[in-house]
Amino acid sequence: MNDHRHRKKAVQVKTWLVIDSIGRVQQIDAGKQSIMRRTGLSARNLRILDPFLSYPSSITGCERAIVIKLEYIKGIITAHDVLLLNSRDPAVVPFVEELKRRFLHYHEANTMKIRGNGGDEQTAEEVAKILEGSQESVERSQVLKEQEDRLQTLPFEFVALEACLETACSSLDDETKALEQEAYPALDRLTSEISSFYLERVRQIKGRLVALTQRVRKVRDELEHLLENDGDMAGMYLTSKLLQEEDDNSSSPSAIVDEEDEVPELNNDRHHNGDPDILPDDGLNSPHGLLNDEIERVTSSDSRGALARHFEVAELEMLLEACFVQVDGTLNKLSTLREYVDDTEDYVNIMLDDKQNNLLQMGVLITTAILVISSYITIVDVMGMNITISPYQSQEHFLWTVGTCTIGTIILYVSIVVWYRYKGLLN
Repeated sequence: MNDHRHRKKAVQVKTWLVIDSIGRVQQIDAGKQSIMRRTGLSARNLRILDPFLSYPSSITGCERAIVIKLEYIKGIITAHDVLLLNSRDPAVVPFVEELKRRFLHYHEANTMKIRGNGGDEQTAEEVAKILEGSQESVERSQVLKEQEDRLQTLPFEFVALEACLETACSSLDDETKALEQEAYPALDRLTSEISSFYLERVRQIKGRLVALTQRVRKVRDELEHLLENDGDMAGMYLTSKLLQEEDDNSSSPSAIVDEEDEVPELNNDRHHNGDPDILPDDGLNSPHGLLNDEIERVTSSDSRGALARHFEVAELEMLLEACFVQVDGTLNKLSTLREYVDDTEDYVNIMLDDKQNNLLQMGVLITTAILVISSYITIVDVMGMNITISPYQSQEHFLWTVGTCTIGTIILYVSIVVWYRYKGLLN
């Protein structure tokens, strides 16, 4: 019994690959509860990453993390690091290297920004030297400068999210291109030679096309859902929410309470001293007035922060729109391929119908020929009986009779075929 419990507990522990903001990689073994405490996720959110459950592609923003499942990418993005679940998958290894490269570049860009703010500003050529290790052209340095400026404006979670989206979209696009390279020649071959082998091959290609189209459409629908919901996009600003929490913790309400306690003491002293300059309680000089001012200030700051976050959603919106355009282009390629498959199927069906019509016409001709020949055989059999008739007495009369019957049979057959064509039964 103890062994069963130990085995059950060991099954719940999974291996996670953790990549921090400077590109360092660490492999940890953690259970569900440990990951929930570390990321602030619920069990429902973690269930999306369960390999035994067939959840579709999903991008879910939570309070402290983003749960992402796109193709083979299954992980959690926080404001400081990325946790990948299926790091042992061979398809994930290039993605891990891409994350390390981007995070290192992101860290260097932010480091240069801090140095620049400290008075040690660097030119585009110096930036190129540090990042590339050699002297590059002015155009290359300008490109690097633009990339660094963009990395400096994006928070860490969006750098990771962009890498996940671009990798997933590129993977889908590569699969689409590979399917196109295999499908178009097979379809063209099928139109020129209709056989069971090519029909089976096209059937398999169509099955893969339908499955790939569903996957691409799911990713496209997920991006479209996020683009239409500003609240979900605002919830993905993990760094902004973390900074907001730090600001809220730094502005502790203890100062307000102390101020509220000191003001009544001052007013009491004035009452005891009989100060004639005491102002009436009009709500402005009272402690309640100060508290109301403080509440209004906090409320206005919160509204300004919400308004700022609303405007900052444009950064994430631009990122999602770029990936949406790529996925939509991939879906258009698949739709074009699907139309080509449908056109090929229609052409093959037309060709098969034409062959079937030819076979039917051939059957009609053969049946008619059998009918005419049967009539001829019947006449010959009648003439071959042992009946005493004057035309049968000589060989010459017999040959003329047989020849006349043969010619009559041929004329009858031709007449029937012409009648078939006249009625439209034959082409």
